[in-house]
Amino acid sequence: MRGWSALSSMLLVVSGLCGSLDAAIAQAYPSRTITMVVPFPPGGSTSIVGRVIADKMSELLGVGIVVDNRGGAGGTVGTRTVARSDPDGYTLMVGYTGTLAIAPSLYRNAGYDPLKDFVAVGMIGSAPSSLVVHPSFPARTVAELVAYARANPGKINFGSAGVGTVGHITGEYFARAAGISLVHIPYKGTGPAISDLLGGHIPMSFSPVAATSANVSAGLLRALAVTGKTRNKLLPDVPTMIEAGVTGFDAVLAYGLVAPAGTPRPVIERLNRALRDALASDEVKKQLELDGTEITPSTPEQYADFIDADERKWSELVKASGVEPE
Repeated sequence: MRGWSALSSMLLVVSGLCGSLDAAIAQAYPSRTITMVVPFPPGGSTSIVGRVIADKMSELLGVGIVVDNRGGAGGTVGTRTVARSDPDGYTLMVGYTGTLAIAPSLYRNAGYDPLKDFVAVGMIGSAPSSLVVHPSFPARTVAELVAYARANPGKINFGSAGVGTVGHITGEYFARAAGISLVHIPYKGTGPAISDLLGGHIPMSFSPVAATSANVSAGLLRALAVTGKTRNKLLPDVPTMIEAGVTGFDAVLAYGLVAPAGTPRPVIERLNRALRDALASDEVKKQLELDGTEITPSTPEQYADFIDADERKWSELVKASGVEPE
């Protein structure tokens, strides 16, 4: 009994020390500038969302947050960098469907495991992609595009933010579902892809509504469909793929915030509170709604579960697209 009593006392002391350590960590964090990595070049939807969140979280946390755009290999270069960073709360990443849900299925060795190498901070929101074409392209509807593609097999290019991104897999998924042949042209990000589309160098692209809606409104691009189950507020007159005749089509991208695995729990909780407060602010709500993002705040556990489910969903879409793992 004496041994058990001594052991119990020791465990209580250790527990108290751990609790004190957690409290000290939470109180001290953050004490310096935080880097928020966006694994794509500037100009894309992930970068747009990341900068909105970084600005408000910086204000709430009382320290600077530097957005670091690290593009390359469909977002996997920047993602690998964050996975190998010190788990101290000073390196974060804007999680994105392409890097956390698609890449693990598309690449035999993406260089990271989304569930083992990262810890979820919280979800930001979701948004559909848009099927947009250059105004000179003859098709004005999805049905006309399908007919044109069947009459010109293998002659229509579509651009995306890179191999393994949502735009890439969505395009391949669409081609398989519609029974047509399209040629994928990968770019280093949504921004470069849209620039070439605006210049008429490629005829079409699957890109986030945040990156296309302004050009659609200005008549510089023509939107044929959005890829979610419901219409988007930024493009209310544009039909969904399902409405356009592609049965069951649903390919929506999601954003969230993650940190390297091993980041202390008190730090994750502090970041989650700041993220949720940022998402609840009127200015962030307005900015993200203007970018076509539906805000969906969450706990760290809820976002972790979402990443797991999203990876399973997109692994099936990768299979359905016919794209072979690299």
